[in-house]
Amino acid sequence: MSPNMTETANADLYRRAVELLKPGEITLHGAVVHTDLDNEAESLLHRLTLEAGDVVAEHAGVDASDTYVYSGNDDERFGVNQHQGRTVEGDEFVWECQQLIRDDTYDLVLYWEAGDDVDAVVADLEALDDAVGVVGVTEDGWNAA
Repeated sequence: MSPNMTETANADLYRRAVELLKPGEITLHGAVVHTDLDNEAESLLHRLTLEAGDVVAEHAGVDASDTYVYSGNDDERFGVNQHQGRTVEGDEFVWECQQLIRDDTYDLVLYWEAGDDVDAVVADLEALDDAVGVVGVTEDGWNAA
């Protein structure tokens, strides 16, 4: 795919992520985590999803060890590659993630309840081993620095 086509496809993904955030019962922030992981790297994708969820949980003031992952495989209302981080105590929403395969590699679309510094979350997500780029998303748009 040419760079311009990739930019166009990414912009479309970011627009769709923005639309997921609004309008809702709660204000959400989000991020698109780009990876080089393909279908052969499913265990690494799983690990990255958990690590990204831990980053979001910690920024939300929730101890990551006090959360669990509820997966799409468990509920017909969710897609197969859709996961939620929830608190063990109270079963409260902490984060949600969709794993999307695009151009033979996976991207994660994460979102969580706003109230955090989205730039700080993005910076911590960028530090994860398998993240090759992270774009923060709010109801107002995205920041593809």
